[in-house]
Amino acid sequence: MRRSGQALSPDQIQSILENGSSGVLALSGDGGYPYAVPISYVFADRKLFFHCAVSGHKTDAIRRNPKASFCVVARDQVVPEEYTTRFRSVIVFGKIRILEDEREKFSAITTLAQKYAPDDTEENRNREIAKYRQTLCMMEMTIEHVTGKESKALAEQRSAQNGNERKAES
Repeated sequence: MRRSGQALSPDQIQSILENGSSGVLALSGDGGYPYAVPISYVFADRKLFFHCAVSGHKTDAIRRNPKASFCVVARDQVVPEEYTTRFRSVIVFGKIRILEDEREKFSAITTLAQKYAPDDTEENRNREIAKYRQTLCMMEMTIEHVTGKESKALAEQRSAQNGNERKAES
């Protein structure tokens, strides 16, 4: 990253991945064109998990080339008077595999379901999962490299806050 002062810490990156609601999965699509698709996900055990249909563009692309990137935007505030945005985002690079083992698939979809419906009962969650079990595909992305970045204004704001906190502790 060229602007190391804008780099997010590993803890900030983890927080964004744990708390984000969606991201954009980028794959090598048909005819050599990039294929980027918004998708729900869950971050667990230092991996990302996604769901999709058993057949389709995503699964075809992954079978051809498992390398992928995934971007989560945690903040995107347009500041028109400054011709800029105040952003915070993470980009993950890694390889995706389609989960074939039924236990792995069930564990991954359960973790995903718990993220998006944390107050649901286990009984109802299992009933919903069972409805789609035959047509459900779960994917696991192993993270090989990850970067996180925020806008210059947010980095400066964070730096000033850290400086004030250090002064208060003295």
